[in-house]
Amino acid sequence: MPPHRTRRRIPEATVARLPIYLQILVEQAEAGVENISSEGLAELAAVNAAKVRKDLSYLGSYGTRGVGYEVEYLVYQIRRELGLDHDWPVVIVGAGNLGQALAGHGGFNDRGFPVAGIVDIDPGKFDAVVGGARVRPIDELPQIVASKNISIGVVATPAEGAQNAADRLVAAGITSILNFAPVVLSVPSTISVRKVDLAVELQILSYHEQRRTSSAQNGSLRALPAERGRGVTA
Repeated sequence: MPPHRTRRRIPEATVARLPIYLQILVEQAEAGVENISSEGLAELAAVNAAKVRKDLSYLGSYGTRGVGYEVEYLVYQIRRELGLDHDWPVVIVGAGNLGQALAGHGGFNDRGFPVAGIVDIDPGKFDAVVGGARVRPIDELPQIVASKNISIGVVATPAEGAQNAADRLVAAGITSILNFAPVVLSVPSTISVRKVDLAVELQILSYHEQRRTSSAQNGSLRALPAERGRGVTA
């Protein structure tokens, strides 16, 4: 058992990279890799080695010169830091197409986030079983949260219903919200919110596609004078 250490606050940017490291390390462990260097992990994570070493130092892990980091122990450290050494049940607000897809997604349960409840305002959806959870009226949200000891809620409603969903989650005792609705939620400062906006991600991809297209076009234009020049000489 590793020695007890004093916890210190980790920068948000580092916290955002830890799940990426974890996924890579789990894959490496499954492939039989026992040790990995900061350079090797950095290459797989598409960051620089100095950043990897700095990030892992917050966990109290510094590796061994010439050997690197022990993959299995690093997986343990990151999982412990992310609170993944036990399950975190979640409740989903919204049993529409998105909510049903999320509830039926095995990745939640596989990664320690079992769907313990799903609620909706539409009586036509009540009692349907989605991903092992029975859709209940949203008015039962407080009882579900309390009985299942849930602290994480997922907003999977249309934009116009998202704020009401967030308000109900907060009132029910939820302290962390994952928001899939394309709106910015207004919640108390004590509530942690992460937003998943697929449109924003597509816009970022379109930026990179535009740059790639512009670069290709500029390259073609720069090549034209040289082609003409060779034609005159010939």
